[in-house]
Amino acid sequence: MSTAETFHEISPFLVHKLILSFIGEVKNIKKLKSGDLLIEVSNSNHAKTLSNLTELGDLKVNVSVHRNLNFSRGVVSEHGLKKHTESELIQELSEQKVCAARRIHIQRDGKLIPTQHVILTFSTTELPKSIKAGYLSCPVKPYIPNPVRCFKCQKFGHSQQACKGSKICAKCSVSGHDSSDCISDEVKCRNCQGAHPAFSRSCPQWALEKEILTTKVRKNISFAEARRLISERYPKPGVTYSSAVKQCAYCGSHTPPQGIQKNFPRSSTQPAPAPSDSVQIPNKSSIPEKTLATVSHPLKDKVE
Repeated sequence: MSTAETFHEISPFLVHKLILSFIGEVKNIKKLKSGDLLIEVSNSNHAKTLSNLTELGDLKVNVSVHRNLNFSRGVVSEHGLKKHTESELIQELSEQKVCAARRIHIQRDGKLIPTQHVILTFSTTELPKSIKAGYLSCPVKPYIPNPVRCFKCQKFGHSQQACKGSKICAKCSVSGHDSSDCISDEVKCRNCQGAHPAFSRSCPQWALEKEILTTKVRKNISFAEARRLISERYPKPGVTYSSAVKQCAYCGSHTPPQGIQKNFPRSSTQPAPAPSDSVQIPNKSSIPEKTLATVSHPLKDKVE
């Protein structure tokens, strides 16, 4: 839902009361960065009422269906469907909630060659496991798109039309020219600083973005949630074990005792280092049970 005056400037209490009065109780309402409202309803009657809404109190509003959240996309690979056009597939599969179809092409010798793989869009949020194409039963696999890379600034996550950055060469990462006009012998990635162009599939940043999209599709979560999950799997660069563990496991001090390795925790089978005052700790088997109970720290207490 959008309005000429963004919802950033309108009281959320007033908007919520108006939505309740015009539509009823909805499942969820979220304000986007653009100032529009993302409204999730729980039944088709609310969806129909909401789609026909043009006024919300004194506000002129425009309501449209979200282009991604109400649909699901899957890939069908069937040689028997290779000769059928996209419009024919939509017509034949419309009863199975197929609303769009796009055949995947590959480029070979400068020509685009159609394949047997077809991306089907379903007008439902739950992707079916298979479809019936005549007498054929075709499995449907989730469609995982490739990361979107801006052809202007070379960063991932947005297109050239929405870019607010400066022009960066995809080959040498220098601003001011395109890769087609690049005369530099140095190849440098804009995203990971590696020795490859920004459009290389071997780029670690491309692989990371692909993994985020895979997690988003398979777990059916938002892009932000998927990015957070993937980011938690990988440690931040430059963070060592000693910087992550702020206190010593022996005495609680922020500085580990002398002789203890800082970057890795000491193995449970490795004997404790000798204290600085050279007090020798006898073997555990030679210490009486009562004496063991009084030894609380090898660096503070001496064995009597």
